[in-house]
This record gives sequence, structure tokens and C-alpha cells, in this order.
Amino acid sequence: MELTRRTFLKASGLSVGASVAGVLGFDIKPALARVQELKISKAKAVKSICPYCSVSCGVLIYSLTDGAANVKPRVIHVEGDPDTPVNRGTLCPKGATLKDFINSPRRLTKPLYRAPGSKEWKEISWDEAIEKMARLIKDTRDRTFIETDQEGRVVNRCESIFWLTGSIMENEAAYLWIKLGRILGLTALETQARI
Repeated sequence: MELTRRTFLKASGLSVGASVAGVLGFDIKPALARVQELKISKAKAVKSICPYCSVSCGVLIYSLTDGAANVKPRVIHVEGDPDTPVNRGTLCPKGATLKDFINSPRRLTKPLYRAPGSKEWKEISWDEAIEKMARLIKDTRDRTFIETDQEGRVVNRCESIFWLTGSIMENEAAYLWIKLGRILGLTALETQARI
């Protein structure tokens, strides 16, 4: 082995550093033995779909709880799902902020209703919200339903309601939503993927 100036300086520096560490009483073994635990090591991972766009990237949402029955889990980390062929474990900047969306204090978790002409939103129950939506859909359909066109042909359509489905639906749910829209006679059916 040829001794160059560089290898001599490296060896000298290492030996001086080890001597100083020993003289000062610094033991490196405990520092090397300490292993940092990942923040997600005790978390529960749930697979989901990113709601932001029509790509439908797979995500893993890690939540942490103390195990008590009445404690709501807290989302601590979100990452791309490597098993999903759509995104193969990657997320765009929007998808990477999903944790902030979930934990936001401004996130709506209950239905809100604002009466016509009012400036105030009021909290209502899910049953009341579903009843209001069903009533509005039925009233609008009954008021604007077209049975025949100008030539007398039967068309049975409703052109006044726009039906939009989301990208996080699986195929079966999207199929049922489109079927329900067709039953209502809607002609304006669209999905988030094409908008």
C-alpha cells in the first residue's frame, strides 16, 4: 500500500479524534446503540384515495390514538401507496398536503344549511340534509320534466339538474350514481375526471 499525503492526514486525524474523545470521557457506544423510532411505527395505516383530482392516487393515511374507546384517532402522516399502480407511491404537492386538509379546524364535518336570503349558516342533522336534498331534487324534476319534444316524440328528460360524480368513487358506486341519474331523466351527467 502506498502512503500518500491524503491517507496520512486521514489516519492522523482519526487517531487524534479518537484520543481526544477517550480523554474527555466520551463513549460512542451508547450514541451508536440509540436508534430513533419512526413516528409511524405505532400508527395504524389505512388505505384511501386522494380526493383532489381525477387521477385517484392511492394514499396511506397513518393515524395515532392511545387506544381508548372514546378517543378519536389523530392523523400524523400521509404518503403515497406504493401498491397502487396509478401513482406507485408518489404524491403531487396537493396530495402531500392531505394531512393538513384532514386535521384542519376549518374542515366541515357536519352539514350546514343557509336558507334563501339568509346570511347565516346553521348546523343541521344528516337526516335533515338528505331530506332537503331529496325534496329539492324531486321538486325541480317535477317542475322542469319534459315528456315529449316539439315533434311529439317521447323523451322523458330533465335538463335543469346537473349531476356530477367524484373521482374517489369506485366503479360500482359510479355505476349506481349514473343509473340513478338516468332514472331521474337527467341529461347533464358528468364526472370530475373529464372536467
